Amino acid sequence: MRDTAAGPRLLLRRLRELMAEALEPQDRLDRIVHHIAQNMVAEVCSLYVLRADSILELYATEGLNPSAVHQAQLRLGQGLVGTIAASARPLNLSEAQKHPAFAYLPETGEEIYNSFLGVPVLRAGRTLGVLVVQNKTMRQYREDEIEALETTAMVIAEMIASGDLARLTRTGLELDVSRPVTVRGMPFNEGVGLGHVVLHEPRIVVTNLFNEDSEQEVARLEHALGSLRLSIDDMLERREVAFEGEHREVLEAYRMFANDRGWVRRLEEAINNGLTAEAAVEKVQSDMRARMMHMSDPYLRERMSDFEDLANRLLRMLMGRGPEDIASVLPRDAIIVARSMGAAELLDYPRDKLRGLVIEEGAITSHVVIVARAMGIPVAGQMKGAVSMSENGDPIIVDGEDGVMHLRPQSDVEAAYAEKVRFRARKQEMYRELRDKPSVTKDGVSVDLMMNAGLVVDIPQLADSGAAGIGLFRTELQFMVAATFPRAEAQQKLYRDVLEAAGGKPVTFRTIDIGGDKVLPYFDSNVQEENPALGWRAIRLTLDRPGLLRTQVRALLKAAGGRELRMMLPMVTEISEIRQARAIIDKEVRHLARFAHHLPNTLKLGVMIEVPSLLWQLEEVMDTVDFVSVGSNDLFQFVTATDRGSTQLAGRFNPISAHFLRLLRHITRTSEQTGTPATLCGELAGRPLSAMALLGVGFRSISMAPAAIGPVKAMLTELPLEKLTGVMNETLDGKSAETDIVALLTAFAAEHDIPL
Repeated sequence: MRDTAAGPRLLLRRLRELMAEALEPQDRLDRIVHHIAQNMVAEVCSLYVLRADSILELYATEGLNPSAVHQAQLRLGQGLVGTIAASARPLNLSEAQKHPAFAYLPETGEEIYNSFLGVPVLRAGRTLGVLVVQNKTMRQYREDEIEALETTAMVIAEMIASGDLARLTRTGLELDVSRPVTVRGMPFNEGVGLGHVVLHEPRIVVTNLFNEDSEQEVARLEHALGSLRLSIDDMLERREVAFEGEHREVLEAYRMFANDRGWVRRLEEAINNGLTAEAAVEKVQSDMRARMMHMSDPYLRERMSDFEDLANRLLRMLMGRGPEDIASVLPRDAIIVARSMGAAELLDYPRDKLRGLVIEEGAITSHVVIVARAMGIPVAGQMKGAVSMSENGDPIIVDGEDGVMHLRPQSDVEAAYAEKVRFRARKQEMYRELRDKPSVTKDGVSVDLMMNAGLVVDIPQLADSGAAGIGLFRTELQFMVAATFPRAEAQQKLYRDVLEAAGGKPVTFRTIDIGGDKVLPYFDSNVQEENPALGWRAIRLTLDRPGLLRTQVRALLKAAGGRELRMMLPMVTEISEIRQARAIIDKEVRHLARFAHHLPNTLKLGVMIEVPSLLWQLEEVMDTVDFVSVGSNDLFQFVTATDRGSTQLAGRFNPISAHFLRLLRHITRTSEQTGTPATLCGELAGRPLSAMALLGVGFRSISMAPAAIGPVKAMLTELPLEKLTGVMNETLDGKSAETDIVALLTAFAAEHDIPL
C-alpha cells in the first residue's frame, strides 16, 4: 500500500534544504515550485503573491510560460486564483475551464491544463498569495495532496512575511504584507501617538517548522493536549467557577475544542506531512482563522476567539513558554494594539514608554479607556481587524482625536502627523499659559475645574494642569495594580502623599469600588454574575465585607491628620447604605481618638449619584450628606440600560441629549435648594462641548482627566454663561426630546467665538 505521507515529508525535507541554502530570492522560488511539481507529479506549479494594490502577481512557475513571471496578474476575486485569495479556501477542480470563475491569461499558456488545485498562502489568517498545481489529465486531487500543498504554502508564507521577496517587487509596488493600512474606528481619548506596534497578546512565532521524527512529534502533541485538557478540567473544578453562567460556558467550549477529534486529526495529519507539533498547531489555527474571518455570525466569531485562545495555550505548552513579559522589552515609543484589555493590564506597562493604545472592542467609558485618559495616552477604539493586520514592531500612528489608526504609514502621512504633534504641542503651551488664570466665565461666574486621579503618577499633573483640586481620587486603582491586598500602612502612605502633594487643595477620596468589571486577581469572591455591573460591587461589597472598608477608612483618617478629609461612597442605592457606612466611619473615629491619633480637622462625607433610584430620594440624600458627585458614566449606563463596554451600543445613545440633561438639571436645582454642593466627575466633563452643556444646566464644579482642563478652561473663559443658561432652559423646558443639543451648542459656540 502506498505511503501517502512519504511524498509530503520528502518535499518538506527538500524545502528545508532550499531554505538553508544561500540563494537569491527568485532562484529559491523557482526551485521551490520545481520541487513541488516534481513531488506531486504535476505538470504545472505556480505561485501568485498578493500586492498592496490587491493584485495577485505571478512570482514563479514550473510549466507555464516563464516570460509570464512578474507579468501575469489577476485582481483579488478575479479568476480561480483571485477567488481562492478572496475566500481563503482551496479549490480542487477536475475541469478548471468549466468553473464560472475561470479567467484565461494568454501570456501563461495554461489553456491546455484541465485539473487544478489551488490553496491560499496564509499567515495569521491573512491571505498573502495563492499556490497552484495543474495537470492536463482530468482528475480530483486527493486529501493528502491538498494537505501537502497547504503545508508547503505555510512555509512560503513565512518567506513572504520575512520580507525576502521585497527585492523582486517592481518599483512603486509593494507586497500586501507590507502595505500601509488605515483603519477608522472611534475616538476614545484625544492625542496623537507615533511609534511601533506592541501586540498586547502577541502571536507566538513558530520558527521550527520541519520535523525529524513524526512519531515523536505526535507524542509531544498528545502530551501537550493531555496537559491542556487537565488544566481546563482543573479550572472547571475550582470553587470560583460557578456551576452555571457565561464563564462556565466559555470553559465548557474550551473543553469541547480540546477534545474535538476533528481538530486533533488535522493536527496529526499536518505532523505526518512533515511539520513539527507547534507548526501543525499554527497551520490548523491559521486555516480556521481565515475561514472564520469571512463569517458574519457573531456567535461563530466569538467561538473563534475561544479557539484562538485555546490554540495559543497549546502552542505555549509545546514551546515551554509561560505568559509573555512584554513590558520588559518595550520599545521607547510603544503603541499597544489589543482586541480588549482590562485597566490593570494597561497599568502593567511602564508609562514612560507608552505613546498610544488601539483596541478593537470597548467603549469610551470602558475602564481601560478611563485609565488611559488619566495617563494622558491617546486611544482609538472599535478598530476592527487591527490585531490581525499588525505585527510587533510595525510603524504605527494612532489618532485619538479622529479615531484613526495608520499602520505602516507612508512618509507623507508620517510627516503630516509629525506636524500635527507639533501643533498640539503649541496648543498645550497656550493651555499652560491659562493654567494660573482664574476659571471664570466671560460674564464673571466662577467654576471649579477639578481633576480625576487614582495613582501617585497622576499627582504632578495637579500643578501642571492648574486644577482647583482632585474631584475624584479612585482608590481602587492602588488595589488593581497590586499583587496582593495593599496593607493599611501602604494605603495610609499613598493617601498622605496625595494630600501633601495637593498642597491644601481639596481632594475627594472615593472609597474602594471593586467588583463588576474591576476584578482583583487575589480577591476570591466565589460569585459569578450574569450582570456584574449591576451586582455585588462598590459599597454593596464593602458593607458585606466591612473589614475592607474599616481598614481603608482608618488609613484615610490617619493620613488626613490635621487636614480636611473628603470621603465619597460609590454605587449607593438607598439612604440606609449611607447610614451603615457612616456608622463604620464614626466607630473608626472613636477608636483612633481613644488612642490619641491625630485626626482630620473636618470630615466631609459624600455620595456618588450613579444609581437611578437616588433620583427619587434626592432631597433626603442631600440632607444626609455633605456633598454629592454625579458619576455620569454609570448613571447614563443605568438610565439608558446600555452596557458601557458594548461595542454594538457604544455610539448609539448620546449623553448630551435633552432627556439626560433634564435629569442632570434636576440634580443641580435640588443641590441649590438644599445647599448641598454638587459636582460631576464622569467623562462628560472632559470635552469642551459637553462641559459647556453641564455648565448650562447648573454645575459649577466639574472633574475631568488632567489633560482636559486646558481645553475646557479655554472654552470657559470665553463663555457668556448667563446667556447659555437661558438658551438651555428654554430648550429643555420645551416638549420635544428630539432637539439636537449638540447642534444647538455648536451653533452657540460659533456665534460667540467660543473655542471647542
